[in-house]
Amino acid sequence: MTPPQRQRRNPQGQAPPPPPAKTGNQKQPERLFVVAGPDGGERDGDLDLVTLIVARADPPPSATPEQSALLRLSTTPLSVAELSAYLNLPFSMTTVLLTDMLTAGLVTARAPIVRQSVADRSLLEAVMHGLQRL
Repeated sequence: MTPPQRQRRNPQGQAPPPPPAKTGNQKQPERLFVVAGPDGGERDGDLDLVTLIVARADPPPSATPEQSALLRLSTTPLSVAELSAYLNLPFSMTTVLLTDMLTAGLVTARAPIVRQSVADRSLLEAVMHGLQRL
């Protein structure tokens, strides 16, 4: 049995087809170094995926579009992972932006609220007694 012969995509003598024309609604992605801005030196951020970010101020006129979007999204506490997903940016790029915004005082970062695995017994008893009195 003979294997099938491969056919060339562009036969000899024919030019390859031109690339598809770009329409006005297709958006070229920004390079990540353009989004991050100039290297401001050492960035020391202790941000992880579950760190909660809250905006402290409205976007200043000098803010980049990404910074403005971060400030608008973080009016209520959101994790860095959520902000990264909403902006469609990699986690590392989001942490660079947030670290710059933390040093500028535009946002605050706080650790997530960890709930206890077992509720306090005295609280449960107080709730139970309150319900029995009703």
